Amino acid sequence: MSGAMRAVAARRRLYDRTAELAAVARLSDRSEAGLGGVLFLTGDPGEGRTAVLSRAADDFRRTGSPTASDSRSGNTGYLVGAPEHRGPWSGARALFAALAPTPSAARRALRLARGETGIAAAVSELLVGRPTLICLDDLHLWDAHSRAALTAAWQDADRPGRPGWVVSAGRHHRLPDVPGAETVRLGRLTAGGARALLGELCAVPPVPSVVGRLIDDTAGHPGLIASVARRLTAAQLSGGSPLPRPVADGAVVAEVYGGLLGRLPADSRRLLSLVALADRTGGAGASAAYEVDIGAVLSAARATRTHVEALDGLLTDGLLCRRGDLLRFEDPFLARAARASAPAAWHQRVQEATGSVPPGTPGVRAGAGAGPQSTVLTWSEEHRTDRLGSSPAGRVLAPVVRGRSQLVRGLAALAGGPVMDAYESLLQAAELLRDRAPVEASDARFLAMEAAWAGGDVPACLTALDGGRGARGSERDFAEGLTAALTVRLDHARPSLARVVARDGSEDDPRLLLRAGSAALVLGDTTAAARVHARALARARAERRTSLLPRVLEHLAYAELRAGRYSRAALTAREGLRAAELTGQRNVAAHQHAVLALVASVVGDEAAVAEHAGRALETARPHGLAQAATLAEWALARAELGRGLAAQAAARLVPLVRLGPRGGHFALRMLVVPCFVEAAVASDRRAEARAAADEYAVWAVQGVDSAAPAQLARCRALLAKGEEPAYWFGEAVRHHDDCGNDFERARTLLAYGTWLRRRRRPGDARGPLRDALVTFERAAAAGWAEHARSELRATGGASGGAVSPGAWGRLTPQQQRIARLVAQGATNREVADQLSLSPRTVDHHLRSVFARLGIRSRVELSGVVGQWDMPG
Repeated sequence: MSGAMRAVAARRRLYDRTAELAAVARLSDRSEAGLGGVLFLTGDPGEGRTAVLSRAADDFRRTGSPTASDSRSGNTGYLVGAPEHRGPWSGARALFAALAPTPSAARRALRLARGETGIAAAVSELLVGRPTLICLDDLHLWDAHSRAALTAAWQDADRPGRPGWVVSAGRHHRLPDVPGAETVRLGRLTAGGARALLGELCAVPPVPSVVGRLIDDTAGHPGLIASVARRLTAAQLSGGSPLPRPVADGAVVAEVYGGLLGRLPADSRRLLSLVALADRTGGAGASAAYEVDIGAVLSAARATRTHVEALDGLLTDGLLCRRGDLLRFEDPFLARAARASAPAAWHQRVQEATGSVPPGTPGVRAGAGAGPQSTVLTWSEEHRTDRLGSSPAGRVLAPVVRGRSQLVRGLAALAGGPVMDAYESLLQAAELLRDRAPVEASDARFLAMEAAWAGGDVPACLTALDGGRGARGSERDFAEGLTAALTVRLDHARPSLARVVARDGSEDDPRLLLRAGSAALVLGDTTAAARVHARALARARAERRTSLLPRVLEHLAYAELRAGRYSRAALTAREGLRAAELTGQRNVAAHQHAVLALVASVVGDEAAVAEHAGRALETARPHGLAQAATLAEWALARAELGRGLAAQAAARLVPLVRLGPRGGHFALRMLVVPCFVEAAVASDRRAEARAAADEYAVWAVQGVDSAAPAQLARCRALLAKGEEPAYWFGEAVRHHDDCGNDFERARTLLAYGTWLRRRRRPGDARGPLRDALVTFERAAAAGWAEHARSELRATGGASGGAVSPGAWGRLTPQQQRIARLVAQGATNREVADQLSLSPRTVDHHLRSVFARLGIRSRVELSGVVGQWDMPG
């Protein structure tokens, strides 16, 4: 500290913030009237977001006065900063710690927020009607669970007495879509505002020439002005000593932007540094462009062993911008900070890898053999051309540069564009990089294969794999094994893929673990696939591989789904959906929606099936995601079958089980067949059902799906006549006991019990139906449980009589609250108003209550609730 900095009161003046404070005042007025609302404040680091929030909370408290009937202060204002730890619900925990009068009240609020009532109800309970303004700082640093819960709370625009929310976020953060919310963008100071701020901060008034220089070099950035003022001596401020060049040097910008950089994943931070280092301007001036060719950045990444997957996230967040093949910083001060944070050894490596020797050093030669290109350049030679490819040395480098540019294009399309466009770009990248960057070429080929797989194009998969030509070790085993599997030579595929699972499954690189997990799925070992993908997830989290995380979660959710672990699959898919949305990976999000739709079809949540399947198909159809589209259509058909719409389900499933370009995904065709057979038999399409079952029988004996023998036996039972189904149902149950999928076992028992009842054997039917009912209830599969309960009633079973007291305990706390209110005579609208829910949500819960209790009317509900609530 130089001593030239004036001590400033905590309530410092805010300069050039008239519009921002006016927006806060408007929201404060609404909050005092109980109308609430949301105001978003965005800006770069150091532009004063926290200062505005602090002023907002302080002013709101000052304007409040006790009412005649209440001795407490009329208004309450809270300033809540981002939590230090970003674990699940850490943000909500920090919010309730600030709002709640006691730790126990905070814990209760957190339980409510994490349950079905959400943050809105938890906050309302704590505030008890007082006018409140809640100021949340740095939303971009809050955990995803809390952000999602807050967004849901802000959507509730019709609830009276809600608080006002002033929410700050980094300019790069994608704000949630909140109806009626206002967004204000903090900006730099005008010359007058900057002069006033310097006059307040500096104990020695700076001379006009120094003021002009400071304003020019900081571009009116308030955080940089404050940081510079702390560093300048009295002699420098008065003009007696020269100012540093530049005034806002690396130490200054690192102080202001260090928090932003420090919270980024390591790969993102390293990539920002590489882009800044690869720029040839050297970062001169506050308006330096920091514009650099993507190929140069990829060369630098290769030289410094930096993963490039984070590039998509940086572009999505707006920390970098792209124009054609050029990358640039929108904020030159962030570029300076990124450059200053780069390790000293990187400067020379990046120069050698890209030929970007800084200006002012003509004739300095880049080191031979450094980086992928192994070419010696001088700055003067390279500087004579605007584009690297038009110089003699550039023509040597052009294939590598073009290949890496195609690789970036392919990654972007794979994340959020048509997958076959991604395939073409990645395949071109592999060809261009094959001789000069073989490792990157191999990665590009495997990514091209993933794109073709997602698109359901077997010939394209085989082209990308190229039979393992040129690959070695595990890569060759994977390519050869998958090629054999795709050409239906499973005996040849198994040894190679088993080596991949054994070898790569013990690695720590998440990409190798993804490959091993995929090999396990092809082999039909869903347990190993889930285990290996879970390890990949742990490594990706530990390494903070933000852009890779959605892909890992996508693979893990699908593996859990294939293993019949539906609750785990749903949990993983929800996390994967949040991660994909945060990084802008729309294709991954579509796949996660499809997984959630299938899980919802298991539990019988028709609304969730329709919502998730619709969201999946919205992206899958235009982007050619055959795998996600097949999963979504399958989920819709299962939901229709569960509602008794067998003909509609069969019509939907017919294209999915057919071969050809208009059929379903090649890897899912056989998995869909048992569902199709059930729907086709029920809708009198037995010939098509028998043909599909015959093909399924050939596939089942190959051992790539442990559930296939049980599913095949169930198909045979549905197609058989006379007393023969009894044998096949028995075989199906026996095989189910070996493969461990309880839900499919319950479906077989339901089909068996239904067949027995229709054969006029009610006594024999009750056992399978009771077992099916218990399993469905345990899995919270309300729709299927109601089907089993109806069949059991038709046999004269106990389910048609009184409701057991234990059934009440199977309801969730929210369902119990709704049941009691309805039993007291409340309408759905009245229940919704009392519990801060929508009438549609109340209706959904009430239907679940009826299904779980085995009742059909509100009158029955009043009776059973009254019986349970009687004093003992």
